[in-house]
Formats: sequence, structure tokens, C-alpha cells
Amino acid sequence: MRNTAKITTAVLAAGALTLGLTACGSDQDSASGTSGPLIVAASPTPHAEILTYVKDNLAKKAGLDLEVKEFTDYVTPNTATEDGSVGANYFQNQPYLDDFNKKNGTHVVPVVTVHLEPLGLYSNKVKSVDDLKSGATVAVPNDTVNEARALKLLAANGLITLKDGAGNSATPADITKNPKNLEFKELEAAQTPRSLNDVDAAVVNGNYAIEADLKPAEDALVLESAKDNPYGNFLAVKEGNEDDPRVKKLAKLLTSAEVKKFIEDTYAGSVIASF
Repeated sequence: MRNTAKITTAVLAAGALTLGLTACGSDQDSASGTSGPLIVAASPTPHAEILTYVKDNLAKKAGLDLEVKEFTDYVTPNTATEDGSVGANYFQNQPYLDDFNKKNGTHVVPVVTVHLEPLGLYSNKVKSVDDLKSGATVAVPNDTVNEARALKLLAANGLITLKDGAGNSATPADITKNPKNLEFKELEAAQTPRSLNDVDAAVVNGNYAIEADLKPAEDALVLESAKDNPYGNFLAVKEGNEDDPRVKKLAKLLTSAEVKKFIEDTYAGSVIASF
């Protein structure tokens, strides 16, 4: 199932990349240069929403020409940043980027951390983790880092125990204790909220939870703690472009008091400013 889901992700990503390149078209030169608009690849929620707020309310005064390109997968924003189709991206955390660069030979680097989307366990069938029956099926993201993150969340809440040293590449094979005999269904991250009617519970990334009209602060059975959390989402560029003046302007705007207030007012704890 893991291989099938990953192949599907790759196919979708290839299609999204084609669409992204078509959409950018002649903008590719301006994406990789420093004189044209800064084109930023982003997940729709909340990343593109935050960027759109910046574009509509802050960018003009700061002298920044900003364009936002939305992608629904976790692959294309990095490959497009690497090949210069876009000038930056905003969708990911450090463990995910480290794993992506290692596996794909890319050279994408973080610029500034903006927010955290707490990962949560959700269910349409039970009201608490105690209600999960023996043999219950739990959907988890199938990409390396987010699967490990999901398993750590379950372990932190007493549902499973992971072997010592299980890090950002942990899989169900690293589970040493599973008192409820949970079964795991590995899915592409974007599919996890859609699986809620088919499984007993699902671990869902914050952005996909919000897109599915879930309220992490209210609806999650258990939710990641924001304290000392390494999964903050950041603005990223291809290595060597950190000093692009457009990128510096955007980094400053993304960590402004205005953006912090926008995040607090719009997401009510489902997205947490990290600055």
C-alpha cells in the first residue's frame, strides 16, 4: 500500500508540476532572477492564504511584487524551487525538507519560520482515544517524516510504544507495544481526512484538516503540543538565493505583527505563529 500510494503521489506531482510550469510560462526567468515578481509555491491552506494576505495588504507598501502559486502535493513546490520555476516555497518543516533534499538531491534551504500546524488524530466514529476498540484501523500519512510524526503523536498519547531511537524515519515496524492492536493504513497525506468514513481514526496534517473543515483546536482527539515543536513551517528558497532582496522583504513581512494578528484572528489556534 505504501508503494502504491507513493507512486500515485509521484504521478500527481508530475501532473501538478506540468500545470505549474504552464502557469508560470514566461515567468520562469523572473522567478529565478531578482528583478521580476517573486513567485512563491504554497499549499492552499493556510500558506497561500497567509501569502495572499501579505500580497493584498503589505507587499505594495514594502515594494514587493508577489505572486502566489498553489500546489496540493508535498513534492512539486520543492522541485519547482530547485529548477527555478518558482523563486521560493512555503509549505514544509525542517525534518521533511532534510529528508526531501537527501532523497532527491535538491538544495532547498529555509529562510524564516512562520507558523506551526499541530498534527492531530481525528475520528468520525469515536469521541476519545479510550473509545478506540482493539483492532481499530488508523490512517497515517505515508511520507517518511509525516508518518514518523504521526506515530510519535500516538506514542505520546499512550496508544503505542516506539523502539528507542526511532526518529524521523519511524514506521509501524518500529512499534514495540501496541496494546489495542491498532492496524495502520498508510495514505498520501492529502487523503487522510477523506478516509475518516472508512477508518476508525486518522492522523491528519494541520493544513489538510483545515481544508476539510476540521478545527484542530476543537475536533482533534489528541493534538501535538506547540512547545519545543520542531515542525514549524517556513519560507524556503534554493540555496544561494537567501539574499535575494525580494526574499528578504517577504521574510520580514511574514514575521510582522500584522501577519501574527492575521494568523491569530483567522485560525483561532489551529495555526500558531512561530515568531
